[in-house]
Amino acid sequence: MNSANVATPFGRRAVTYAQLARQFASENINTEQSIDKWKLFRRICEARTVLGISDRSLAVLNALLSFYPKTELCEENGLIVFPSNEQLSLRAHGMSEQTLRRHLAALVDAGLILRKDSPNGKRYARKSRSGSISDAFGFSLSPLITRADEFEQIAETLAEERLQLQRLREKVSLCRRDIVKLIELLSENVDFERLEVLQGRYRVITSTIDRKTKAPQLSLILENLSEIRSDIAKLLENQLEIQKISVNAYQNERLIQSSESESYFENYDAVEKPNAQTSAVSPSREQRQASSPTSTTANPAEDRYDLQTVLKACPEIALYGPNGAVRSWIDLKTAANVVKTILSISQSAFEEAEKEIGPQATYTIIACILERSEHISSAGGYLRSLIKKKNSGNFSVRPMLMALLRSRMAGKSSTVPFLC
Repeated sequence: MNSANVATPFGRRAVTYAQLARQFASENINTEQSIDKWKLFRRICEARTVLGISDRSLAVLNALLSFYPKTELCEENGLIVFPSNEQLSLRAHGMSEQTLRRHLAALVDAGLILRKDSPNGKRYARKSRSGSISDAFGFSLSPLITRADEFEQIAETLAEERLQLQRLREKVSLCRRDIVKLIELLSENVDFERLEVLQGRYRVITSTIDRKTKAPQLSLILENLSEIRSDIAKLLENQLEIQKISVNAYQNERLIQSSESESYFENYDAVEKPNAQTSAVSPSREQRQASSPTSTTANPAEDRYDLQTVLKACPEIALYGPNGAVRSWIDLKTAANVVKTILSISQSAFEEAEKEIGPQATYTIIACILERSEHISSAGGYLRSLIKKKNSGNFSVRPMLMALLRSRMAGKSSTVPFLC
């Protein structure tokens, strides 16, 4: 440690331990070491956030480096630059003198340059008789050489973090896309309550994502989203197994068929429009229930239907879905909420229907009511009457739906039988 090389700032500026430590460190420069000043400057720009300097301060540093005559920073060529504030301001894009001084102080505090002030605070150089600079007063660039390895390491670390963050964002985006599309596929076969649970978990997790989300938070979010995607994949796998079993059962027992479904729809028509011919050919629903200990509506298989069947039988409901389309049961719920207001169905009747007969059945019934709205005087009262009939086992959604579908396919929507 050579105390003769210690320089204190001019004027009222006080010297600090940090400044002394940087001055002592700058004495250990390898005289043979040289670094490209512009490559080093790019590394400093990459490490700007860690070093705690602004882009305006970097503009001043760029101006200082432009006053260094050589491209390579080297102790042999001297490391002091001594531009006047006027010239420095011109190369710093016309920065005002007050702003220039503030950013020079910021560069000194960040340990990127050192002050070597003259007795009167001016910046100048003395030349020897041979024309070489013997002594100079201004700003020393020696910390750039002594901290070059540090800048390189910081820049590489930040580059790796940026790459890791980019990869995490890509994985999160792919996972979100998978979940949305798989839920849309799953909505056709899985009950609405289970879908709402999955979507609720998805919304809670994704609501915390923004542009400033860091890598640790993204890692946790990706883990939670992957868990949701795995749960959805298991449900879809179960659905595929169920479909395989159903297909195999149909193939193995294709000769043992029952006309129950067809007769059921006929009986539905017979109840609504009884006549002598149908009474003689097909028994009424009351007669079937009296002769059979189990009601036809008691069998869950007879009340199954998918979303596509609903949309084919009741195409008008699609106009009230998101963007004028219904692609899932969730979209059908949105459309049903709009239609119930149009049909003057009270919220209490809507909630009672969801509770008593289930969400999917409620939305399907509202779609059917919309198709026949011109023939129904009170949609809310009609919905409540269907709830009572459903609870007593005298009503099933599927026959109503299939009657609308058969009538639409036959082009006779005006004669669709309906419970009133």
